[in-house]
Amino acid sequence: MTHEQKIHQWLKQNGMRGIKLLQRLVQEPSRREQEGKAQAIILEKCRELGLSIDLWEIGDDSLRNHPNFYCDRTDFKGNPNLVAVLKGAGGGKSLILNGHIDVVPEGNPNDWEDDPFSGTVKDGKVYGRGATDMKGGTVSLLLALETIISLGIKLKGDVIFQSVIEEESGGAGTLASVLRGYHADGAIIPEPTNMKLFPLQQGSMWFRLTVKGKSAHGGTRYEGVSAIELALEVVNQIKLLEQKRNDSLNHPLYENLPIPIPINIGKIESGAWPSSVPDKAIIEGRFGIAPTETMESAQTAMEDCIARLNAEHDWFQKKPIEIEWFGARWLPGKLDLNHSLMETITDSFIKVKGEPPLVEASPWGTDGGYLSNIGGIPVVVFGPGTTEVAHDANEYIEIEKMIEAAEIIALSIVGWCGPMRDNIHGKEAD
Repeated sequence: MTHEQKIHQWLKQNGMRGIKLLQRLVQEPSRREQEGKAQAIILEKCRELGLSIDLWEIGDDSLRNHPNFYCDRTDFKGNPNLVAVLKGAGGGKSLILNGHIDVVPEGNPNDWEDDPFSGTVKDGKVYGRGATDMKGGTVSLLLALETIISLGIKLKGDVIFQSVIEEESGGAGTLASVLRGYHADGAIIPEPTNMKLFPLQQGSMWFRLTVKGKSAHGGTRYEGVSAIELALEVVNQIKLLEQKRNDSLNHPLYENLPIPIPINIGKIESGAWPSSVPDKAIIEGRFGIAPTETMESAQTAMEDCIARLNAEHDWFQKKPIEIEWFGARWLPGKLDLNHSLMETITDSFIKVKGEPPLVEASPWGTDGGYLSNIGGIPVVVFGPGTTEVAHDANEYIEIEKMIEAAEIIALSIVGWCGPMRDNIHGKEAD
């Protein structure tokens, strides 16, 4: 029996293990600064698999002083990073399997049909916050490893499993893993791609604009200058910049995305009294970064837009718009479509699904930017979750896809790291 047949059969017989593990993970809320209990479940599983464990609390000076550390969190105590290694015999390529344990807040519980952390199984799906983003993907990674270990398939290259914190807030956990010395010849991140391959990942950064007006009584509002009305003019200019940036982005993997690199206005604050003309407005948003550009060039595009507005607008010449970059940032990432890691995962996908995968660009940021830009590691984002339900109420993952992803990843691990022995003939692999 071939590796492919053994892996398929094992997962068919043992898929329930993954379902139960995912339920346990979903039932432990791992919002920011509450990752510890869910991470303990991952730790327990890695010990059960006999992996070499490295568990540590991030936040040392090397991380905090790194130029790409963008995090407002001051205390990581009790919420560790976890790296677990399946050591190879040598002579093969190494592979990082990177998943994040943190989840976004659940929002209004009344919007959920069941408790947001129920882990309910129904209609072939597991429901709960984090099921699709991305505890289901992490379970696919662990199932893939358990399959290989249980079948006694010996590998040449190392497999480095990572369960990191802080992905949803800017990637400090993965950056800490890179700075700790974890590097490999390739990496897979099972974010919710709906079984598509993402060799390109969008980056992003947060901005804050301060727009100044002139206060006045609402009854004589013509004596003031409304910061709200000025802010609307600024938003319109940002929309024009967004259109210009997207029109200039000509890449085949973005054909199915209506806005490949959005500029999202996420928050506006202004005014303190209904009968007063507001003298200040604060606009905060997310600036998308193309995989083909640097963060610096993207930042310059926004700053140049605001500088032109300040120079050309009569009011802003007197009271310029102020721009500030703050909070979380996600580095963009890109991989050549013909890279050998893409070929390995594609071949594995075809063996499982009988057809080639869809290849697109990621519409959101991932930790892949840290692995590729800081670590110099080729990254493919591929996972079983559904993008549309990530961060939404009634989040779920399809069990069948989670197990299929585990099979594809298991085959990719064997294909990339290299098996030590041919199971059929009992000979050393070439």
